[in-house]
Amino acid sequence: METPPEGGPAAPLLQVDGVTLAFGGVKALSGVGFDVQPGSITAVIGPNGAGKTSLFNTISGFYRPTGGAIRFQGQDITRVPAPQRARLGLGRSFQNIALFRGMTVLDNIKLGRHAHLRTHVLDALLYLGRARREEAELRRDIEERIIDFLEIDHIRHAPVAALSYGLQKRVEMARALAMQPRILMLDEPVAGMNREETEDMARFILDVRAEWGVTVLMVEHDMGMVMDLSDHVVVLNFGQVIAQGTPAVVQADAEVNRAYLGSGNVDELRRRLRGDTTQRLPEAA
Repeated sequence: METPPEGGPAAPLLQVDGVTLAFGGVKALSGVGFDVQPGSITAVIGPNGAGKTSLFNTISGFYRPTGGAIRFQGQDITRVPAPQRARLGLGRSFQNIALFRGMTVLDNIKLGRHAHLRTHVLDALLYLGRARREEAELRRDIEERIIDFLEIDHIRHAPVAALSYGLQKRVEMARALAMQPRILMLDEPVAGMNREETEDMARFILDVRAEWGVTVLMVEHDMGMVMDLSDHVVVLNFGQVIAQGTPAVVQADAEVNRAYLGSGNVDELRRRLRGDTTQRLPEAA
C-alpha cells in the first residue's frame, strides 16, 4: 500500500469502484463507487430495495460482483473469499441477527476470532500447548476488552435465546469486534431498538472509533443517528449512488429528498431530521 505524500490526505482504507451486481437480468447494484477513509464513520442509506444489504454482502465477500472492483488497504479483494476478507480485517454484523441461540454469549463472541486462530486440528484435539495458549489469550482479550467495553459482563454465561433483542444486537457487535476488524461493518445496528438501546449503541459506535481506532461502515435507517454520527454519507436508490458527502451536503440534495419524500422539499427533510433521534424517514414505494 502506498504511503500518502507528507501533508496530503490519507489513502482510503476501502475503495468501492464501479461495482455492479446482477441476479439474472436484475441489477441489484449499478456502478456503485465511494471511498471509506481510515478512522471515519461512513453510513450507507437509502429506501428499502435500494441495494444496501447487497452492497454489504458484496464488500464482505458473500456475493461476487459482476463488474467493478473492491480494494482494501490498496489490495484488490474483488475475488478474495469471505473468510480471507475477515482475516484481512473486514468484520461485520447482520441485518437479521445471526447468533447461535443455544450457545452462551461468551461462546458466540469467541467464534468471531476463529478466522485468526493458528491452532491446527491435532493441537485442538489434544489441547496441546499452542491450543491452550491461544484459548487463554482469546478468553482474556474477550473478557477484559470486548465484554467490558460493551457492558455485557452480567450476561456472559447466559444463552443468547434468553436475551432481549437489544442485547442480542450488542452480542453480535461483540462477535464482530472479536474478529479484530480494521473496518467494522454494521448492518442496521439499531433496527428494532427502543430509544435507550439506540442511544447505547450510538455511544458504542463512537467509542469503538475513538478508543480502538476502528473505522466504521454502516447501513442504517435511523436518520437522526446517521446524521449525528457520520462523517460521510452515501445514498443509494435503485442500486445506484444518487448522492454522497457530509451529512449537511446530503440533507441539502434535492434528489435525496425525492427518493425519500417524493418531492424536492429540502426544508421538509431537514424538519424530519431535526425531530426525534429515533425517527425514520418513510420508505419509498
